[in-house]
Amino acid sequence: MRYYASVFPVVEVDASFYALPGAERSRAWVERTPKGFVFDVKAFALMTGHRAQVGRLPPELRPSGPPTRSVGVRDLGPDGERMVWRAFLDGIAPLRDGDRLGSVLLQFPPSFAPGPGARARIARCAELAEGVPLAVEFRHPAWLTGGRRAGTPALLREHGMALVAVDTAQNLPTSMPPVAEATCEGLAVVRFHGRSPHWGTGSKEDRFRHHYTREDLLPWLPRVRRLAEGADSVHVLFNNCCGDASVTAARLMSELLEAAD
Repeated sequence: MRYYASVFPVVEVDASFYALPGAERSRAWVERTPKGFVFDVKAFALMTGHRAQVGRLPPELRPSGPPTRSVGVRDLGPDGERMVWRAFLDGIAPLRDGDRLGSVLLQFPPSFAPGPGARARIARCAELAEGVPLAVEFRHPAWLTGGRRAGTPALLREHGMALVAVDTAQNLPTSMPPVAEATCEGLAVVRFHGRSPHWGTGSKEDRFRHHYTREDLLPWLPRVRRLAEGADSVHVLFNNCCGDASVTAARLMSELLEAAD
């Protein structure tokens, strides 16, 4: 961690999607990183409508049955949902107190389609977050196509959330358009998932296997600059997590942005 923080200014925590983060580990991260380094922490699965194993829940929330059984947030009820958020926020409190928290990433599942229920879910997340910066990544293309192209950024502005711009393979049924628009003053986020043709289908390695080239990244330079004009900070993150592909791409993107200054 110390070495990574000497090279890059931000890191994304993915493990928190699978299990609630612990305050002790968060505190250790603060101690091992310099001032100015920040963590973007992915929300726990239940917080974004995914299912989670019973054994991953706090003991007071675990229903009876095998610990490997999965549950959804609706199985816990409103009080249970609030307790999950409370446990998550407590776990990242040292990051927030130590000025190391960049944002909490709400990555909604592909089944999270636009509609009244989805808008209510977004409002509920804003309420439960208690002021923690939130970045929202949609994976249902309808959020950013057609008549919702303008309405979705407006919805996030209303709740003070950052719209996550994504780079994926295009011309697939699940492809997200590369919409880059700043929706809150504090932060904008770009996540590069790779351009595998298996996006949305194959195994994890198949979905994220891609090595970004200079030609892949150049069209993003003006988009990142526009985001920087509308937000105090822009986090550019690479999720093509096979081998050293993400680190190599991050270095290349840094070089391209510096050269364009």
